[in-house]
Amino acid sequence: MPRFRLQDLPALEASPTSPATLRTKIGELIIHSVNAAAQVEMLDRETGEYRVVLQGTLDLDDSATGR
Repeated sequence: MPRFRLQDLPALEASPTSPATLRTKIGELIIHSVNAAAQVEMLDRETGEYRVVLQGTLDLDDSATGR
């Protein structure tokens, strides 16, 4: 799996995007982080609208991949 890089972060905001594509991109970000946390900022129980914030530290050490 290719390493998630800092320059890949802006691509997360590309819209519109499918939920499957977004899941893959966010999954790669989390897998390549040394720590990660999620916080539900807003949840509207009537409409189903939500806002989730991810916070973490991307693993910038390329020695594990040999690059």
